[in-house]
Amino acid sequence: MPGDRPTLPPVRLTSEAELARDALSAPLLARAVRLARWAGPGTRVGAGGELVDEQLPAAAEVLGLGGEADELSEGDGEAYASEAWRVAVDTGLVAVADPDEEAHGRSDDEGGTGRVTEGEQLAVVTSGGPGDILALWLDALDVVFADATAPVLDDLAAVIGEDGEVDFESLDWDPEEEAEFLEGVFGNLYLLTVAESGGVAEGPVPLPVLAASMIVPDDMGEPTDDVLEQVSEAMMRLDDQFRLLEPIGLVSYLPVDEALMIEDGEEPADAGGPEGGDRSLSADEEDIARYGMVRLTPLGLYGIRARMLEAGVDAPAVGDLADKDAHALLDGVAGFPELSARAETEQWLARRAPADAARDLLAAARGTDPGAPLRRLHCQQALSLVGAEAEPAVREVLDDAELGGLARVWLAELGAADVPPPPESMIFWLAIDTIAAQLDAEGEPDELRELVEGLVGQHSGFFEAAWRVDHPATAEVLEAMGRLHRDRTASKDARKAAFKARSRAGS
Repeated sequence: MPGDRPTLPPVRLTSEAELARDALSAPLLARAVRLARWAGPGTRVGAGGELVDEQLPAAAEVLGLGGEADELSEGDGEAYASEAWRVAVDTGLVAVADPDEEAHGRSDDEGGTGRVTEGEQLAVVTSGGPGDILALWLDALDVVFADATAPVLDDLAAVIGEDGEVDFESLDWDPEEEAEFLEGVFGNLYLLTVAESGGVAEGPVPLPVLAASMIVPDDMGEPTDDVLEQVSEAMMRLDDQFRLLEPIGLVSYLPVDEALMIEDGEEPADAGGPEGGDRSLSADEEDIARYGMVRLTPLGLYGIRARMLEAGVDAPAVGDLADKDAHALLDGVAGFPELSARAETEQWLARRAPADAARDLLAAARGTDPGAPLRRLHCQQALSLVGAEAEPAVREVLDDAELGGLARVWLAELGAADVPPPPESMIFWLAIDTIAAQLDAEGEPDELRELVEGLVGQHSGFFEAAWRVDHPATAEVLEAMGRLHRDRTASKDARKAAFKARSRAGS
């Protein structure tokens, strides 16, 4: 497979309009917006723009998270309000003027510094387009992501230096390393999602599996006790991080059962909260689910892909090729899974007249470069989506040396009448081209072995004719046939034919 193909499968994203609706309904962003609309010049904030303690009960009440909220433990409502306020400030939903720029007429008993006004980004919520809203959500995601990678301060006083600043060195905490680890976790979760589900968000991933994907070396058989301990520690850290990231809409998360972590005789804390949704699971899933289950939401797929693109990662999405030419389409879908390739091709065809699309595809399928056989295979598959309207364009290439075999196969599958029989040279050329395409697409799977053995069985003296085929991949294909064919005599004949083909090419 050519090395310039994307390393990640393409993701099938929900429309921007739907993603924007999901973003606005994410609990944390929705709370930040409500607080931004509630705030005003009388809102009391600290020197860092945070709400002062005396202001938090009122903010929690605005969010419906006051002391009467049954599902919350004491203080949780104020904590949620503080978190939402920080998102509102850091995303520009509210603006807090620098206290140094304020007039020094405020008395000490007013409590708090700075002046709160409506932020420029608040208007985006009601008048911005889907792209603007998603940009706002990505800013909010950055805020929460930074919180998720911050150190856990069980004893804040113990790490406060003489200058009043937090002594991070004493925490044995590397912010870059922590952020890189969590980015890697989401990279693995993204890959698991798009690779196993055709590019869309589906079932959840068990937390132990995700943690192990970051800790256990690929070549390790049975993990050592030390490695298992590292996996367990990573799970606990990820449990905390996913709980923080769920309210912004990035993931759907079923937390680790706290009964697994408490000492005998202790009561487990409530793992729920105001975001709690339907957590029902089948009995078969229950044991695994106790260790945590996480799934990227459609919005989460969008968000992680956006972060990857910003970091320079090639993370394609279905639809990226819709406005490209036919050559770019056929080359691009070469690295896509079947479902994604079909979806991409359907979007490309939807923008073009069927006859014009068919002619463009056939023209792009020509060539003797290494990627040409796979382009022709995807051309044939694309033409099947055009249907009978492609027939006139296909008949135009019946005499073409590179496309004539493809055209006959396609017309036969369509059930068209008057399909001329191919000359023998075209049959063998098409056989070499087809196997070359399959080798490029899939390596050497069992299906390809069946294809090779079927071709050899159908044509007596196959290898004697095949080595003479004027195709750039003839020798490579014959060598692969020698590896794939299970009959020792046929395998030996294939290797001899490959040698002859190389000698002929070199003469």
